[in-house]
Amino acid sequence: MLLTSFDPIAADFDRLVQRSFGWADGVAGRSAVLPMDIIRREGEVVLRIDLPGADKDSIDVTTDHGVLTVSAKRSEEYGEQERPVVRERVMGSYTRKVRLAETVDAEKIEAAYDNGVLSIVLPLQEKAKARKVEIKGAHAPELTA
Repeated sequence: MLLTSFDPIAADFDRLVQRSFGWADGVAGRSAVLPMDIIRREGEVVLRIDLPGADKDSIDVTTDHGVLTVSAKRSEEYGEQERPVVRERVMGSYTRKVRLAETVDAEKIEAAYDNGVLSIVLPLQEKAKARKVEIKGAHAPELTA
């Protein structure tokens, strides 16, 4: 499997905590989550992460010990004579971490940012690519130690 297993209990707990306490720079009760799609292709996996309004220069993608970390910042400045009346859009710093399997070739990861979507291509090593297993005769195969 490319990513670590998903624990629904931990995910529900994380969502509960985010909804209860919100994020430091966000609106109370709203979570500043980076929505992500994961697409599997032959020989690679693509992550698409929504980062609307983030400045390209504020986006940072790093890998360390099998963990891919995406961080970005979205800020809005108000003029001296401006005072927000309604503020629903979430601002601040965001981070998303994805644990990578050993089969990802971390040296060849690529990222691109276009129209508020960060696309990260995770190429798979040759050993991780699907292959057809040859079926031999009717007898069980001999195992070698």
